[in-house]
Amino acid sequence: MLSIAILTVSDKGAVGQRQDKSGPTIEEKVEKIGGKVIAYSIVPDEIEDIKVALCEMSDQKKADVVFTTGGTGFSPRDVTPEATEAVIDRKAPGIAEAMRHESMKITPKAMLSRATAGLRGKTIIVNLPGSPKAVAECLDIILPALPHGVDILQGKTGECARK
Repeated sequence: MLSIAILTVSDKGAVGQRQDKSGPTIEEKVEKIGGKVIAYSIVPDEIEDIKVALCEMSDQKKADVVFTTGGTGFSPRDVTPEATEAVIDRKAPGIAEAMRHESMKITPKAMLSRATAGLRGKTIIVNLPGSPKAVAECLDIILPALPHGVDILQGKTGECARK
């Protein structure tokens, strides 16, 4: 079972002016693969707030995977990738590359995503888009591989070869 933390990044959501629909979409998708949400938070598009939440979810809550949603576009307020890169130990570029590659088959706007992914301690942090539809599509792409990635990161297996 994967322990999951969800961090919604939204100025309006943080002050109750917009209902978060992407966070529940993440929860629904991860429950289908046996994941359990252990932490959920909404923060404004402020780099320090995002960094603090990511560190707490990784270091104190010990989530296997932290999914962020929102703040990955071109808007001047979109700083989720910068906050993520400030707190990770190592990048995991294949995750974001896979999301962009497959999402380009759906919409050319996928190339505008600045999402990133990386490793902090024993936690995988993945930036997802802000729209519930795009979140669902991206999770369909990456969820099949994440449990194995967590097992490798946490030293539960070292075998990557196909059987």
